[in-house]
Amino acid sequence: MIEPTTEQEIAQAVRDATGPLSIRGGGTRGMAPASGEVFSLARVSGISLYEPGALTIVAGAGTPMSEIDAALQSEGQMLPFEPMDHRVLLGTSGEPTIGGVVGANVSGPRRLRAGACRDSLIGVRFVDGRGDILKNGGRVMKNVTGYDLVKLLSGSYGTLGVLSEVSFKLLPKPDATGIVSLKGLSLTDGVAAMSAALGSPYEVTGAAMRPGTGDTESIVWLRLEGFETSVTYRGAQLEKTLAKFGAAEFALGGEEVWRAVRDVEAFASKTCVWRAAIKASDVPAMLETSIWPKFGCDALLDWGGGLVWIGCDNAELAKIGQDPVAAGARLHAHLQDHMKIVGGHATLVKAPDALKARVPVFQPEAPALVALAKGLRAQFDPRGILNPGVMG
Repeated sequence: MIEPTTEQEIAQAVRDATGPLSIRGGGTRGMAPASGEVFSLARVSGISLYEPGALTIVAGAGTPMSEIDAALQSEGQMLPFEPMDHRVLLGTSGEPTIGGVVGANVSGPRRLRAGACRDSLIGVRFVDGRGDILKNGGRVMKNVTGYDLVKLLSGSYGTLGVLSEVSFKLLPKPDATGIVSLKGLSLTDGVAAMSAALGSPYEVTGAAMRPGTGDTESIVWLRLEGFETSVTYRGAQLEKTLAKFGAAEFALGGEEVWRAVRDVEAFASKTCVWRAAIKASDVPAMLETSIWPKFGCDALLDWGGGLVWIGCDNAELAKIGQDPVAAGARLHAHLQDHMKIVGGHATLVKAPDALKARVPVFQPEAPALVALAKGLRAQFDPRGILNPGVMG
């Protein structure tokens, strides 16, 4: 294992590499491991700059999220994009790192209001596949013009460069949180209610739905944040606005609900879990006519994050086919085929290793995007040594 402690050591290690490198932060996201020697960034850690007055933080890529959160909590601030902690869903251990959050563009239920990780990221420092130190935004060592490197590095899963430092803009943490709940809605009405809430003037910062399954009643959650008097007022107004969908109930609090939605805790016992990004208007048809009649999986709609989570346990997979890996592959292929038709994408987030080895984890890209991605990787990693195979 390679364990650099500084940016210069990262650069030297990449230059000296004679084969593929498997870039790793905290190892909590359960991605199919890249071939090659493990390249751990755990020791490239620490907050190098935190200016609460300027709402800015700069930290090493290996800095644990717990350290970032503790520093921000002490000043009543937060990362706007509410990054998911994958450990409950995936059953992984270790510590999530800020570099891993950037590498996977990890975002949460506040996404439609505050943007994704890449929208709060204001600077990166990284080492490319040649061993050169590059930078975009913030303090400069070497600037590369022509590319928005901040956007490129976020969500690249370590295939374009090894992150050494990241910089973020922050937001004040809200004084109070409130939650509006509606129970017993059909999927179509639940989607309509969430869309109405997010389109209302009441500044909803989260919207989610757990559709009913068997004897379990469906429930819609809507989040309001801000000063307590404002949250209470907006909660009352939202109750009235949504009355046409059913009896809406407002209450202060509800932080634990959004933590569970963020981390998809309801699917912790599922064997296979997919994350689908799809237009709101296409969701009822996808679930009611394409997924549920054929596969019978559970769903969780994180409407604020623009996502639909689909999960199957062993019993549900057994209804698809006796071999759980083959059954998972069938559902995976069905989901990706459906996304090609409606214009979304589905990612396999949790599955047995045998299934991840059998199917592409990410939605296959259009030929034009494949060519573009290949060109970018060739430019930033001409030897093809950074996380080969992780993104296809």
